[in-house]
Amino acid sequence: MAGGRRRILIIEDDPETAEQLVDSLATSGYQVDLAVDGDEGLSRGLSGEYAVMTIDRMLPGTDGVTVIRRLREGGIVTPTLIISALGEVDDRVRGLRAGGDDYLVKPIAFAELLARVEALARRSTTVVKETVLRVGDLELDLVSRTVRRHGRDIELLPREFQVLEYLVHNEGQVVSRAMLLQHVWDLRFDPMTNIIDVYVGRVRRKVDGQQPYPLIHTVRGVGFCLRAPP
Repeated sequence: MAGGRRRILIIEDDPETAEQLVDSLATSGYQVDLAVDGDEGLSRGLSGEYAVMTIDRMLPGTDGVTVIRRLREGGIVTPTLIISALGEVDDRVRGLRAGGDDYLVKPIAFAELLARVEALARRSTTVVKETVLRVGDLELDLVSRTVRRHGRDIELLPREFQVLEYLVHNEGQVVSRAMLLQHVWDLRFDPMTNIIDVYVGRVRRKVDGQQPYPLIHTVRGVGFCLRAPP
């Protein structure tokens, strides 16, 4: 896992919403665990290993408000964002009084979700601020947007940096061309475009050129994988 990423627990029973939350937060650099009902969420949450938790109000088994209350009774202070279709004032007040730290009403805008999660993460006692990602001898500074490998500065254009950052966030995993097109360009996959290969080729030449071993590998017929040597 690249850079000791921050851990988030998502407690959500709706498969489509859960998939969107996991994808959005993982793309933004978090290590995401998913619980699909209240009992599993309570069990995972009691570990106290998370920087932030998001939780739906209406869950199978133990409901979201009860989960939060039991976590607080168990001494777990992890900041919690309630995500719910229940948006009346009384609903929000009940969730916050149970121990929730913030409340977001569905349907959600993912830009706002990320902003709220970041705000909660800054308050978390379990979050470790990590602004430099490392894979082998490669370093990405997310603040200065600079790249170094084996002590040598590498100049990347903004879009090239985004491509490399996405590959690093998914270290050791195969990243398809469709995933890169969606997450870096915010476009749906077009089988006729070669823009992904062009940009990955540019990044590979800058990152792997004249180096003793490559970090970026092509997985034929699927996509790409960035990994350090064994």
